Amino acid sequence: DIISVDLVVNKDGYHGDSTITIPVGDVAPDTLKLLQVTEECLYKGIEQAVAGKHMGDLGHAVQAHAESFGYGVVRDYVGHGIGTDMHEAPEVLEEGMVLAIEPMIAMGTEKVRQLDNGWTVITQDKKPAAHFEHTVAITDHGPEILTLPS
Repeated sequence: DIISVDLVVNKDGYHGDSTITIPVGDVAPDTLKLLQVTEECLYKGIEQAVAGKHMGDLGHAVQAHAESFGYGVVRDYVGHGIGTDMHEAPEVLEEGMVLAIEPMIAMGTEKVRQLDNGWTVITQDKKPAAHFEHTVAITDHGPEILTLPS
């Protein structure tokens, strides 16, 4: 099986957001490949996090990479601006902005549904999906990942 752990920290009124999907026990090779490609999608998106680019540039980089492997891109939950509010909405990226880049990639359909517990989300076809996320600052020297483990 696989499990995604999505962590949010609020420090001094500012948010940080990061997610990792980890294998549990014996995991099928095709599921491990999904995790690899999803993490690659995260870094493809981060590469686009530079001043003057649009949020759509990030999305395009993620989608193109995921779809080249035949995977679906979950559209119900997307990356977002982040700061004093958990979800902020930039369109054109500017130096000093901070983003939560979080591709969610599905082995089958990108369509999802929330379970009755109000929290758990699964794909409608019940195939595996993976989720990786970093909080990224847009700086004058390019994207800076703020949520890397030390």
